[in-house]
Amino acid sequence: MKNNTGAAVAGAVMGLAILCGGSAAHAQMMASLPANAPAAAVTGDARPVFGWVDFCRRHPQECAVNPAEAPAITLTPRIWHTIIATNRKVNVGIQAVTDMEHWGVPDRWDLPDDGYGDCEDFQLLKRKLLAEAGLPRRAMRVTVVIDEKGEGHAVLMVRTDRGDFVLDNKTSAVLPWHQTGYVYVKREGQAGLGWVSLGGATSPVVTANR
Repeated sequence: MKNNTGAAVAGAVMGLAILCGGSAAHAQMMASLPANAPAAAVTGDARPVFGWVDFCRRHPQECAVNPAEAPAITLTPRIWHTIIATNRKVNVGIQAVTDMEHWGVPDRWDLPDDGYGDCEDFQLLKRKLLAEAGLPRRAMRVTVVIDEKGEGHAVLMVRTDRGDFVLDNKTSAVLPWHQTGYVYVKREGQAGLGWVSLGGATSPVVTANR
């Protein structure tokens, strides 16, 4: 994919068929809480990714939005450590493969129960594990971005009272969204089964030791 934001956004909207490619995470584990980060602004509604629609048809419990849940997680040191540990555990435990290698199709979203998956599969498992740990699913939204290679990529945006943070299979560090170097296209909404646009917001800063 060419390094052109317009073309890249269009490619990401069509799907996430391209493969989503220790010390920082350890340092985070030693910190009690992260510094405050800004929230990513929503600019309107967006069309859901087809792979997500198919996944929700097969796993409706993984996509349901409970409006009674909190839209943001109140971070405590214990919860912050749980988020970091879960991100690292899944990144280490799942082997990255493309959907074509795994399923023989360009794009399929699924839980990586067999130990293999691509970027969105990593994030779906992280959310499942964090929800089982008691975190509100509504505050954890799968998000479509354009990565540093100009390719479509999926991350998990965790919305907290200290800002929006990103869980990514490319790094075990949990970063503020604006320190990832990504272009933010859209994410799952928090009001129901719909997606919202992030307007192509650019994260100009990349934290060292990604």
